[in-house]
Amino acid sequence: MISRNATGKSRCRPDFGANPVESARGFAPFRRTRVGAVRYNSGVTDPGEQMALVRAEAARGRVRAAGPGTSAQPAESEPVARVIVDVEPAHLDRLWDYTVPAKLHETARPGVRVRVRFAGQLVDGYLWERVEKTDFSGRLTPLHSVVSPEPVLTREIGELARRVADAYAGTAADVLRLAIPPRHARTEKALRDKALPDKSGDPPDMARTSDAAPPPTPDPRPWKHYPHGPDLLTALAQGQSPRAVWAALPGADTPEIDWAHALAAAAQATLHSGRGALIVVPDGRDVARVDAALIELLGPDRHVALTADLGPAERYGRWLAVRRGEVRCVVGTRAAVFAPITNLGLVALWDDGDSSLAERAAPYSHAREVLTMRAHQTGAAALIGGYTVTAEGAQLVARRWARPLTAPRAVVRELVPLIRTVDPDRDNARDSGAARARMPTVAWRVARDGLRYGPVLVQVPRSGYLPALACVRCREAAHCAHCHGALALAGAESAARCRWCGRFAEQWRCDRCGATRFRARATGAARSAEELGRAFPGVPVRLSRGGAILTDVSREPALVVATPGAEPVAEGGYAAAVLLDGDLLLGVPMLRAAEQTLRRWLGAAALVRPASRSGQEPGGVVAVVAEPGAGAVQALVRWDPGGFARRELADRAELGYPPAARIAELAAPYPALAELLEAVHGVQAQGVPLPQDADILGPTPLAAGRDADGPDAAYRALIRCSRTGGRALAEALKAAQGARSTRKAPVHVRVRIDPVDLA
Repeated sequence: MISRNATGKSRCRPDFGANPVESARGFAPFRRTRVGAVRYNSGVTDPGEQMALVRAEAARGRVRAAGPGTSAQPAESEPVARVIVDVEPAHLDRLWDYTVPAKLHETARPGVRVRVRFAGQLVDGYLWERVEKTDFSGRLTPLHSVVSPEPVLTREIGELARRVADAYAGTAADVLRLAIPPRHARTEKALRDKALPDKSGDPPDMARTSDAAPPPTPDPRPWKHYPHGPDLLTALAQGQSPRAVWAALPGADTPEIDWAHALAAAAQATLHSGRGALIVVPDGRDVARVDAALIELLGPDRHVALTADLGPAERYGRWLAVRRGEVRCVVGTRAAVFAPITNLGLVALWDDGDSSLAERAAPYSHAREVLTMRAHQTGAAALIGGYTVTAEGAQLVARRWARPLTAPRAVVRELVPLIRTVDPDRDNARDSGAARARMPTVAWRVARDGLRYGPVLVQVPRSGYLPALACVRCREAAHCAHCHGALALAGAESAARCRWCGRFAEQWRCDRCGATRFRARATGAARSAEELGRAFPGVPVRLSRGGAILTDVSREPALVVATPGAEPVAEGGYAAAVLLDGDLLLGVPMLRAAEQTLRRWLGAAALVRPASRSGQEPGGVVAVVAEPGAGAVQALVRWDPGGFARRELADRAELGYPPAARIAELAAPYPALAELLEAVHGVQAQGVPLPQDADILGPTPLAAGRDADGPDAAYRALIRCSRTGGRALAEALKAAQGARSTRKAPVHVRVRIDPVDLA
């Protein structure tokens, strides 16, 4: 492969961008590969002679001038730095060699941020390692500067970044942008001034941690309801690495059952063994719950919480505390999967079916996959839990990578609420209150009876007021005349507005029948709250939705209308819950529609009091408004998430869908997409083949309703193969992206492996 060296000149040099292999130096995530590369023989076989030539060139001034205050004279030992340069093109995803000036010898340590000259520009990078010689025969450019002496990139995180990039057809630079937060110089300096000098000479991540007393003995109470729960804690406390897929019991208001306290106890047991623990949850509310449980069990200052809303200074300060080994327990959202914890002993993930755990930026990795890679790489324990079990979790159990961790059926029946099914087609509302609330009679009675004893939760699938409109005469979906986007109402007094371009539909007319009025095609949470307020006069109605999420509610009677994931915790549990529009959720044209629906239902039902509740208050009841025969409805009635996941996995294996197979989604305007597919065939001829069973589907228009013939119209193609061919598929797509970036293709093609929103 003809590539550019650090001076910008075209040279023949080895390619460092392939898969991880074992080498004489230990694990080398950036290795040389023969695929598509041209070997260059410098004719120099003796390392001493080669280094003499390098130093001679530097002395004769044939290297570029280094940064301010540095010397062009190379360092006496390990004068070659291998750098991960922060550049986007796929064909540049490799290590690049630079000389280390003598004046940077002390600060240019592996893991530090550096500035280098690349293709005529100064760019950022990370110094991966220092070596004695280089395979490159030309003149090496010296490092321009060391941005900070703080080694922020650990060997483990670098190797993990390489694995993630290879699995998702991305680049290591893309992964490291997600893994390492931006530098905050003031915070870094303040922490450096406070740090005690390390007389051992070890790097910061190997320095001794605080002199605080060791964590107390693990609390077994949150795991007592699971037959193998105490054994899990014992194994973690003894330094072992069990792996489990955990179907959690409901009971968010009971610390002895609460999932947050259970995760905190697992982290406590891991810290007791002298290892670190990492807990990843979907959002900030979940972080707050686990954070409170960790403080309760561990005490203050024994862990840190990492979230995106902390602010640059606070987030970087906490991240540095973890990097230096001062804190060995972390709870955070999806970016925390790369937290550089010293001696990692446990990775735990809650609610792995939540779509927020899928990264929105390239290479579009999923927190579950990254954590399983990390557990395999480091030998750490793994705990993947939730009220539901995903098909991916069921596959981990089927492959014997993990063991199931569930409670006996007798315990489940004791702790879950009573589930009542409501068929909206057969059980039409017959009284005026139910009609106004668009709830069938049974659901309306469940809400009415529950209000006698406490708050009642009403889950509405969609936010907004009327998020979808249709023609009042022909029932055709209402679209914008300008961009053909869906029209919606934001409030009772507002006008219809396009959800894509934001234009108001003041002179709207149906294209099919010519009518000029709308009807509701779907009802949002805000409109549902209005209707419930009229159906239950005098009852307070509280709304919890995106942007205005309630954390908790009191035990006073009230109707709490919430969208999925925004349900607040009720003191003492909800007296009842009504799950509206279930058929709408089940009918979403997505691969994971049934799985996501069951996950949302179980998350809401877990907040309701148990059916066997003793005392003056009766047990909790959940009414689900959906077709009773649906598989997700029956799994909710039996509270059997594990059985549903196994059936879902079997169905997907039969149809060839993830996780039983691998699917790559390629999305771009048609010319760019066709160019990438052509490049895939090109690299296949060069020795980077697609899997033998690969099946290319498409291209097809990505967004129905848009102008499919326009130059900017979005198209997509799917490439499907068996699970064993996933690595070959990623390598072929990576090579094809590299071929396009070499030609400086102007339009980027988005490549996602096993996207969670596959439709």
